[in-house]
Amino acid sequence: MFDWITGFIDSVGALGIGFLMLLENVFPPIPSELIMPLAGFNAAVGQQSLAGVISAGSAGSLLGALLWYWIGRKIGMDRLKRLANRHGRWLTITPDELERSNAWFQRHGGMAVLIGRLIPTVRTFISVPAGVARMPIAKFLAYTTVGTVAWTTLLTLAGYWLQSQYTKVAGWMNPVSTGVVILLVAYYFWRVATYRRRVLKASDHSDVIS
Repeated sequence: MFDWITGFIDSVGALGIGFLMLLENVFPPIPSELIMPLAGFNAAVGQQSLAGVISAGSAGSLLGALLWYWIGRKIGMDRLKRLANRHGRWLTITPDELERSNAWFQRHGGMAVLIGRLIPTVRTFISVPAGVARMPIAKFLAYTTVGTVAWTTLLTLAGYWLQSQYTKVAGWMNPVSTGVVILLVAYYFWRVATYRRRVLKASDHSDVIS
């Protein structure tokens, strides 16, 4: 996986980095925690510029965030919950989880967007309640950009530093990166398999509260 990602980034360039980060935000097949450090590694060995890597990764990630913001704004929470009821197993998100993310956004507002962009898994969906609440687009972009650029820069610099240690880590980076992807795929199927149980648990919890 290490060789494939670095080879892809090397051959496609900044456009490939942006595309992978957009894809990661829409439906994460390969996490940003792998994409950006390896892009930073390519920058360190002279294949890309450091600023170009950070800019491309941030741009792709922001486009993904804007897509989820638009979905939340156009569809609304009620229709999203109905969608989760019908197709939530494959989206691996329950109506209750959507409700909780919306409640968290309502409590923290813009800071929820900024901080959410720094938290794996949360960063993908935090844009939805912002869109549902019709947060002004300029405000949303401001908070999202700060969080996104900070996260992308941190990951890229980690890979940039890795270059000087390449001889020490080259032997285990490929199996480790492959293992991370396998674990993420396994986690996705676990979420699919346990979806009904999570829905029933949320329903039982609601009954107790009411």
